[in-house]
Amino acid sequence: MAKLGRLPEPLRAHLAALDCPSFPGQPWVAGPGLGRRRVAIVSTAGLYLWGKRNFLGAPGEFREIPGNCRPGDLVMGHISKSFDRTGFQQDWNVVFPWDRLGELAAEGFIGSVADRHFSFMGATHPAEMEVHARRLAGVLKADGVDAALLIPV
Repeated sequence: MAKLGRLPEPLRAHLAALDCPSFPGQPWVAGPGLGRRRVAIVSTAGLYLWGKRNFLGAPGEFREIPGNCRPGDLVMGHISKSFDRTGFQQDWNVVFPWDRLGELAAEGFIGSVADRHFSFMGATHPAEMEVHARRLAGVLKADGVDAALLIPV
């Protein structure tokens, strides 16, 4: 990821002046302890499966990532020339911590790992993501997921 201080003007000034959105309400809910929770990954790394539809022209949409995929199956769709993919190329757990989540389940720290996970394109205004995020919440609930590991990228 590029550091703000190293970006050229006027991009640096534009990004520094952006408002941080606020969301009314309480996003957290009570539930079972972590040892009984089913956990899914939700990332904003713009990940999608190799050979499948990318994110171009689809603001706010998400892509499904099956639990049986491997690092070479995923493409990071960020198109900015300032975006550094080095960490992802060296260890996919940086943006999609599938291996770490599996370890937590094996240790009994979490109940189980969901069968599918999801990625948004992070370079999308939150207002354009809301309808898709609400749809994803329904998908997660139908999958029996009661905890999401949110990975902002």
